[in-house]
Amino acid sequence: MIRQPIGIFDSGYGGLTILKSILDKLPAYDYIYLGDNARTPYGTRSFETVYQYTLECVKWLFAQGCPLIVLACNTASAKALRSIQQKDLPHISPSNRVLGVIRPTTEKIGTLTKTKQVGILATKGTVLSESYVIEAKKFFPDVQVFQHACPMWVPLVENNEYDSPGADYFVQKDIYQLLSLSENMDTILLACTHYPLLADKIKKYLPETVNLVSQGDIVSESLADYLIRHPEIESRCSKNASLTFFTTDAPGDFDAHAGIFFGKCIQSIHTNLEIP
Repeated sequence: MIRQPIGIFDSGYGGLTILKSILDKLPAYDYIYLGDNARTPYGTRSFETVYQYTLECVKWLFAQGCPLIVLACNTASAKALRSIQQKDLPHISPSNRVLGVIRPTTEKIGTLTKTKQVGILATKGTVLSESYVIEAKKFFPDVQVFQHACPMWVPLVENNEYDSPGADYFVQKDIYQLLSLSENMDTILLACTHYPLLADKIKKYLPETVNLVSQGDIVSESLADYLIRHPEIESRCSKNASLTFFTTDAPGDFDAHAGIFFGKCIQSIHTNLEIP
């Protein structure tokens, strides 16, 4: 049996924060990262558009041999994952698997709150999908979930303004708007992979009693558990500790920004998503 790399997909750079955590947890495997930077952001696009874009990227990663793909993007997980799993996967590649970041997060989030009051900070698309509210209720019916969209946070991060004084205005405004929804909120989830770069600023405006949660560690632990529980998939994943980056935009621009998210310099390759 030919072993192949695990695919990690995001609409842009944010998924690199998830990949970084996955590499810390599972360094032996091979990975292909695909950033659809030419069409980012996904957060403001329609459900149908996000679904079509995500499906194209999934098909491309399958064509590279990936038996398993992680949608390291909350918007793609919210708007496209279910349709791809149920409608497309049985026809295009029934033996392969596509996972998201919302389910593993909602399986965990209820164990982190004592007051049963959880806040979600996300893009407009993720909030409108209601995915976190729906999924969290499945695992923790007694937990209340409060959502707030932060439309300025992704542009701040992608324009390298996440540590600027100007970012404080938007971060403080959005944090206070979320906190106003519940006096007993003790856990807040950063439900966008860009947002961990704003974590230091976010903590400035949070009470000490509120726990701020990022997704990287949760998703990496969930993936490790998935591979243990599904040896038929794990046995198809190669282990040479290799890492390859692709972008649908200019590699030079991608590489210049990617280090902010990934923590080290990378060299990416351009792809137009054509499948031979």
